Amino acid sequence: MRLVESRATLTLTYVVLGIGLFTALFPIALLTNPLALPQVIRWDNFARAWKDARFSTSFVNSATLTGLTILLVCTTGSASAYVLARKKIKAWKLVTFYLLATTTAPIQLFLFPLYFGFAKLGLINNVFAVSLVYTAIYSPFAIMLLRTYFLAVPREIEEAALIDGASSWQIFTRVMLPIVSPGIVTVALIIGLYSWNEFLIATTFLQKKDSLTAVVSFFLLSGQYSSDWGEIMAAALIIVLPIVILFVFLQRRFIEGMAGGSVKG
Repeated sequence: MRLVESRATLTLTYVVLGIGLFTALFPIALLTNPLALPQVIRWDNFARAWKDARFSTSFVNSATLTGLTILLVCTTGSASAYVLARKKIKAWKLVTFYLLATTTAPIQLFLFPLYFGFAKLGLINNVFAVSLVYTAIYSPFAIMLLRTYFLAVPREIEEAALIDGASSWQIFTRVMLPIVSPGIVTVALIIGLYSWNEFLIATTFLQKKDSLTAVVSFFLLSGQYSSDWGEIMAAALIIVLPIVILFVFLQRRFIEGMAGGSVKG
């Protein structure tokens, strides 16, 4: 009896899965050769995408915004992480809770107050001001991650440098930062990816055509009633390429950094 019930249940499961598979694949089946390679490669899509999305301007804006964010986050994050790793802070649990809370709080909670503040200060369409917002959002993550790298460095190295007459600033900049450089590269890549692809804040605070980022310009390519998918896919490839190329060149340091950041403290 149990064998019959199990077979009936199994049969019913396969029927339900088959219906779901048919429903998912039916739209694709309506297309002609859905898995075939393109018959003609339209290289002009890339030229049209570059022109229509104003990538000559928006790419510069995205690169500037991403570069400023990486610089600010890595500079402030590494200094804060070093202090938190080496100084015994009684309220460390409270600091940890604060950093975790800031990383989990949705940006939508602060979007309207920030916008009104930026509007009063005349900072709308200011790329540098937006990089400060990004820095405030991504710094807690960078601090938590970089702290694990500093904790992995033996204190004897700092003590030896101190005996040699190095100041605290020299120990931090000339000894500690080179040692934890894989971690800084890891943070830079992750923050760079987030900043390059960020949409909500960029589209809220950067509204003029000359201040749009590449991702926002890409979004504007899609029309309300029709879309040129060849041009859109070409634009998507153009946006993705810089991040892919950067990761290919820095993947070794990135992997080293991810492995080094597994130390708990």
